[in-house]
Amino acid sequence: MDSTAATAHPYPATFASRVQGSLMGGALGDSLGYLVEFDSLAAIRARYGMAGLLDLSQAEGPVHFSDDTQMTLYTVDGMVEALEWANEGVGADANACLWLAYLRWLATQREPAPAHAPVPLPRWIDAQQTLHHRRHPGKACLSGLASGEMGTQARPVNPDSKGCGTVMRSAPFGLVPHIPAEAAYKLSSDAASLTHGHPSARQSSGAFSLLIHAIAVQGLDLRAAAAAARERAAAERKADPDLLRRLDAALQLSVSPLLAPEAMTAALGEGWVAEEALAIGLYAVLATAAAATSPVEHFLSAVRVAVNHDGDSDSTGSIAGNILGAYYGEDALPQAWLALSEAPALVRAMGAELLRVTGSEG
Repeated sequence: MDSTAATAHPYPATFASRVQGSLMGGALGDSLGYLVEFDSLAAIRARYGMAGLLDLSQAEGPVHFSDDTQMTLYTVDGMVEALEWANEGVGADANACLWLAYLRWLATQREPAPAHAPVPLPRWIDAQQTLHHRRHPGKACLSGLASGEMGTQARPVNPDSKGCGTVMRSAPFGLVPHIPAEAAYKLSSDAASLTHGHPSARQSSGAFSLLIHAIAVQGLDLRAAAAAARERAAAERKADPDLLRRLDAALQLSVSPLLAPEAMTAALGEGWVAEEALAIGLYAVLATAAAATSPVEHFLSAVRVAVNHDGDSDSTGSIAGNILGAYYGEDALPQAWLALSEAPALVRAMGAELLRVTGSEG
């Protein structure tokens, strides 16, 4: 699937708006879900009513995003560094740049790297104090990076881990224009191997990035992009059966009446592992599309579905937000939520950096 030339998009928005919309949409979905990340559905309903958590204004204090957005922004920075080298005519290992970026994120979490690990040169993002707060970082992300080894598919760290820490940070790979969809998939799955060795973690991450690329770069509609991601996942030499099963369920169930949260988690899981988080975020987007009358209404409806369940609500919320921001651009972002959000200027600055190095500011 070659995406070097985008088709007419079902929803009009500039590519720059899609990049900014995807990054900020992910941060907003993450922020809503982070309010209830470790709460059961029963606890969510006891606190917010039977409808669940509906709005960022229901936060009892300042709104924060989680490690999901932190790592997404460091993914952007790793890609920016690799592209800066490329723009200067210097071939750089993109995955090495991402590894160094994630090691710099590790340092913000006050986690030491072993003596044999490289010491990355600091970059602008490292001085942003918002990113130095510890927001329940994933255990596999921490342990994989703290090993000091650059994990690869052939030499995995955390070989049995398929946590959603790969998927939730991987939207930026799909936001790089002028590359084929397959390149976005490979960049993403290779970077997943830096912390998670299980095939589902790599393949789920790759499928998610390809989905974002299909929407933002190729101009496919939501369901066509989802089908393309499922097709690519199935094309793996050893396709992970759990990933295919969850994607199939999300696609099939999303054409029926909206499921109750209990039924959604029974069918798709709780989102703590990669394929479940991807399936829940995707289902939430597809299942709410028909009833939505505007981009903002679609965003709100989907993110609410994505976070109100037993499970990893911030990751599933961020995935849904990434998808809809890529589709509608900044038109999807609720202005009231932006006013409450944490460090929107930082998120936008990182989006601007990605647009700059890809020559896509206009």
